[in-house]
Amino acid sequence: MTRLHLFDLDGTLLYGSAAAVEISRQLGVEREIAELERSFADGALYPAEFARRACALWAELTEAQVAAAFAGAPWLAGIREVWADIRARGERCAVISLSPGFFVERLLGWGADAARGSRWPAVPFTSPVDPAGILTPAAKVRIADELCATFGLTRADCVAYGDSLSDAELFAAVPVSVAVNADHHVAGRASYAYTGRDLRAAYELAGNQCP
Repeated sequence: MTRLHLFDLDGTLLYGSAAAVEISRQLGVEREIAELERSFADGALYPAEFARRACALWAELTEAQVAAAFAGAPWLAGIREVWADIRARGERCAVISLSPGFFVERLLGWGADAARGSRWPAVPFTSPVDPAGILTPAAKVRIADELCATFGLTRADCVAYGDSLSDAELFAAVPVSVAVNADHHVAGRASYAYTGRDLRAAYELAGNQCP
């Protein structure tokens, strides 16, 4: 059976962190981004407003800093191995994240078939964030449907991996879900739950065996 494995980024592939946190660390604005993250988690900030404020914090961001943030991020172990196994089985894997596309798309080099993030201006920024390009939790379901159409699959063929409220709608839309280091928003509604730092173990919960 061919399946499409859909991975969240922040708090899922990244252990206890997020792309925005790692980028902010490069610029010395960790405290400021932490405040925005708390407001977002509490529902006080919508994704587009979060992005607008983050963009202002990152006005001096360079490509070198994005690369350093990506390289130094606390990734789960086994990501490349899991994705290599998925592709060896003839299945597909994708990352769907609300985080900036310029960070998310770097995971294509690790073996993802697709990597979709919010549409931000190119680094270094010369224009503001367009709110229309910022993804929402509902957009994860829409993108999953688009990917299914591309790969000749349906929602019934999907497995979702996520950790928080932004994954709840996708978890409700697919038959199999794995909560990875998850909070209360999705831990209780997932098919399986994993706590730890190795994606291979979470992957195996969904009925796979990673060499």
